[in-house]
Amino acid sequence: MVIKWLFFACLVSLLLRATPLRAQPGKEIAPQERCPVCGMFVAKYPDWITQVRLTNGTLKSFDGAKDMLAFFFAPAVFGAPGQAVKEIWVKDYYTLAWLDGRLAWYVVGSDVYGPMGHEFIPFASAAAAESFRKDHKGTRVMRFAEITEPLVQSLRHGQKMR
Repeated sequence: MVIKWLFFACLVSLLLRATPLRAQPGKEIAPQERCPVCGMFVAKYPDWITQVRLTNGTLKSFDGAKDMLAFFFAPAVFGAPGQAVKEIWVKDYYTLAWLDGRLAWYVVGSDVYGPMGHEFIPFASAAAAESFRKDHKGTRVMRFAEITEPLVQSLRHGQKMR
């Protein structure tokens, strides 16, 4: 009986460790809400929406992962001085399920464009990201920690709405 209970406890523990990819965003997007990076209306692009929660609890919404990443690297530049990003949510490109943005896999350099052009395309798994990369001529599959500010800026080059 003890062995069965230990097995069950281990199974539950493993399932709980696997749930960070099931992150949920903090709020619904109002039609008039604008991306703090480019100024576009975020609600017009529901499949591309990303969100962050700042250290002070404020929620910010973006029209794509690229603008969210620009904000992540320089919150003060985009109206959040003294704040850092605490939580990140992105949507899996295929399923549109919310993911923890720090755990997602991103495809860069594909032939799929977001609302502001070239985009970081998020996925829940490496296999899905790699399949997409092959199908859509992507140049790389990356983890969040591998993404650099210069790479984000290179994708944003020449694309400013504000």
